[in-house]
Amino acid sequence: MINEAEKLKEIIRLDTQLSTVQDLDLLLERILTEARNITSADAGSIYIRSNDDLVFSYVQNATLAKELPPGQKLIYSIFRVKIDTQSICGYVAETGETLNIPDAYRMDKNLPFQFDSYFDHISNYKSVSMMTVPLQATGNEIIGVLQIINKQDPEGKVAAFDPEDEELCRHFASTASMALQRAQLTRALILRLIAMAELRDPKETGPHVNRVASYATEIYERLARNKEIPEEEINSARDVLRMAAMVHDVGKVAIPDRILKKPGKLTDEERLVMMGHTYLGARLFLDKHSAFDDVAAQTALRHHENWDGTGYPGYIDVKTGRPEKVDEAGNAVPLKGEEIPLFGRVVALADVYDALISKRAYKEPWPEEEVLQEIKNLRGKKFDPEVVDAFFESLDVIRSIAARYPDEEQ
Repeated sequence: MINEAEKLKEIIRLDTQLSTVQDLDLLLERILTEARNITSADAGSIYIRSNDDLVFSYVQNATLAKELPPGQKLIYSIFRVKIDTQSICGYVAETGETLNIPDAYRMDKNLPFQFDSYFDHISNYKSVSMMTVPLQATGNEIIGVLQIINKQDPEGKVAAFDPEDEELCRHFASTASMALQRAQLTRALILRLIAMAELRDPKETGPHVNRVASYATEIYERLARNKEIPEEEINSARDVLRMAAMVHDVGKVAIPDRILKKPGKLTDEERLVMMGHTYLGARLFLDKHSAFDDVAAQTALRHHENWDGTGYPGYIDVKTGRPEKVDEAGNAVPLKGEEIPLFGRVVALADVYDALISKRAYKEPWPEEEVLQEIKNLRGKKFDPEVVDAFFESLDVIRSIAARYPDEEQ
């Protein structure tokens, strides 16, 4: 049994853990991980409220993960559940009650809600014990649902969640809800910034920047694990990179429409102005108050640098836009190789991949085979070879990200 002092200590620890995560998607991952840890749950999922629906937003399953090749992740589809009393999650969101179900396959048929075994069927998994907890914001508004599945006893067998698990999980859900509200506000502010850019450049859409940010995070994580970077450092870097990558092109808001929206080829003079979106974007983050500001400045400034030293803007004074190091022609000398910050190298590949694979008003998407071949061709030229390798090692997850953030109909 956990005494009150230990329980309080655990809640404080969890609060501290969640308070360090700023990005919404990574927070969902951390919430589910911690919820499973404190209850010894094998699996779980999180649903986020969207109007009258719950959106299936994140899943973990230790049993299914063990069946994957080393380094691979579970691939899952996003779907919606109506907020009503017919499903377990819908009932919890509708009523605000916590449901602790010992055996999902032996539920009373007279209950208003029933267990949907579809996921079990398609994944060859059996959900038995299940605890579903509302995530409640200030004012008792339900903003999501946390569900944990199959408590493991000391021998690794499935057991029912006990009242102590239920109480601890409710306390944790309260802490998680506050962190979730904070992360949703941060995401909303970033998306408003993106919306400003979209007014100027229709290519800078919410789905596009979410995809680029998610691709970049996955590529970085694989690269970092290949280099055996400590887990704590990886998690911290993923958090700031995920948000910073979303604003990599925000400097385009300062580019005149006559250049930004010009349908034909740019003149040399116009191209120089367009290239300025890199340092103009970086200027927004010069007053570095956090790790996010530092990484956002890096990605905005360096996502067009090339591994072989043929990119831009090169060695330049961000405040003035003037070269700090020039070649014989008086142009800024580009950065090359590891002179380019790692996050800039990662976002460069993520951005190009999404630009090629996606449909735009002015072009059809490239076939995936051609996109992948182009990236291989640019390995060691435009792109860092290790970043390219990490990209291909993460390809299954990257494909699932594209499905998660589809473009709106054009």
